[in-house]
Amino acid sequence: MADLTVKINGMEMTVPAGTTVLEAAHMAGIEIPTLCYMKEINEIGACRICVTEVNEGRGFRLVAACVYPCSNNMEILTSSPKVIAARKKTLELILSDHDRKCLSCVRSGNCELQKLCKDYGIDDASLYDGVKNEYEIDDSAAHMYRDNNKCILCRRCVAVCAKTQGIGVIGANERGFKTYIGSAFDMGLGETSCVSCGQCIAVCPVGAISEKDYTKEVLAAIADPEKTVLVQTAPAVRAGLAECFGNPIGTNAEGRMAAALRRLGFDKVFDTDFSADLTIMEEATEFLDRVQNGGVLPMITSCSPGWIKFCEHYYPEMIPHLSTCKSPQQMFGATAKTYYAEKMGIDPKNIVMVSIMPCTAKKFEIGRPDQSAAGVPDVDFALTTRELGRMIERAGINFNALPEEKFDDPLGLSTGAGVIFGATGGVMEAALRTAVYTLTGNEVTDLPEVRGTEGIKEATYNVGGMDVKVCVASGLSNAREVLEKVKRGEADYQFIEIMACPGGCVNGGGQPQVPMGVRNFVDIRAERAKVLYNLDKSMPLRQSHHNPAVKALYDEYLEKPGSHKAHEILHTSYVKRSVN
Repeated sequence: MADLTVKINGMEMTVPAGTTVLEAAHMAGIEIPTLCYMKEINEIGACRICVTEVNEGRGFRLVAACVYPCSNNMEILTSSPKVIAARKKTLELILSDHDRKCLSCVRSGNCELQKLCKDYGIDDASLYDGVKNEYEIDDSAAHMYRDNNKCILCRRCVAVCAKTQGIGVIGANERGFKTYIGSAFDMGLGETSCVSCGQCIAVCPVGAISEKDYTKEVLAAIADPEKTVLVQTAPAVRAGLAECFGNPIGTNAEGRMAAALRRLGFDKVFDTDFSADLTIMEEATEFLDRVQNGGVLPMITSCSPGWIKFCEHYYPEMIPHLSTCKSPQQMFGATAKTYYAEKMGIDPKNIVMVSIMPCTAKKFEIGRPDQSAAGVPDVDFALTTRELGRMIERAGINFNALPEEKFDDPLGLSTGAGVIFGATGGVMEAALRTAVYTLTGNEVTDLPEVRGTEGIKEATYNVGGMDVKVCVASGLSNAREVLEKVKRGEADYQFIEIMACPGGCVNGGGQPQVPMGVRNFVDIRAERAKVLYNLDKSMPLRQSHHNPAVKALYDEYLEKPGSHKAHEILHTSYVKRSVN
């Protein structure tokens, strides 16, 4: 189709046919504000913050820029007095039923509504008085709370839950002024088959939903002289943490992160990449055993607790396909409270294991059954990247001025295979690097076929004369598509990697929130993933089987990958769950 000519604020330009007013303005370097709009996910024109004046030959009128298509010779005004007045009135109406306790809100300073109110000069004198809805806070879920007193009914959370994740446990209840976002039959979120992925938190523009914060409990443990407090950091955290301190998306924070954790008072600063390598040793061994001895195939990875909970709720018949390996978070805690505790002469009951994760489902995972190798929970507290950012800020630590420091030995040693776990396809690539070596003795590093942010990727590799067909899926609606193909017999995969969050852990529900005006036009998944792949390329060791600390763990304690002792400590089980 032919390009269109439009005039934006008096500037003439051409745009492709089908371009919306919002997209045309973005091409011109003008950002029209939005609250409800999520590209390709929630294009509903409901909030009316994006209203813009257009003239198509019949005079200027207000339209919703996010859904209104450009026409040839259209005139567009993005900030006329009429537009400004309309947006300001909409903000005042939103605030008329909004809990305005901004000083104590977790999103203060990083709230899209707060910024708009500042930009448009909203003050108390202009606000409407009258009846306000009041709601009880829902804190029934292990990982998050919902506060409808702060909800602005943008429906972003509803869209990402239903469309991106294919779950749909929340939606709009009631009508008109009484409309609120909730679950069916007013069930608490913890009573539903929510999978704890936190993608709803990632897209919420305000403080209506957020993770449960355990930073006070962690600081109390650090202050307890009887406790040895260890911390582990997931691969994806280093690709997101710097954003909490004003750095660009895609900034590597690894060295400064280690330095900040020491200044917070942790006794040892370790790296979950170590146990990612350990996971590969167990998972690759398990995969080869299934292939060679007629085990259940395809084998599906078990690193993502949101995916595991999804499988237990919606595809319990697929549980035998799941790898029995614990996630790297849980493997690390199990190793710390068995091998490391014994090595250092510390009672496991006096070890407090804290994990820093890009994932809210990790908060659910630490309470799962069969996750206590030493008779105590493998991990005591799982904090998100955002929680760590708040801890650093509250402690007065100047993150951007910190020196680059390294992790502590021996549980801080890792390879490039461990660090790419944070990106979709990373677990598959790391496992294949070791599986190929185990079968053939050949070393492989880069497997571009399983990289990238596409929701579903397929590849076939010839390993020792055997074709291994693999699949990588991220985002649970994509996982559902893959599983349905497997169930129908339309796919003959041997190995499947599934991550709950689109793009993998770099886009986890616990990562720093990015305004939708950026998310709609920048692939934050790809930018953060670059950090991990660049680290992988720079590391002297890039295959898990070369990690000297992992080798020592097997030599001194676990005997070999897949041993009876390894299964007792590093493997787990699953349960069938109902769908609510």
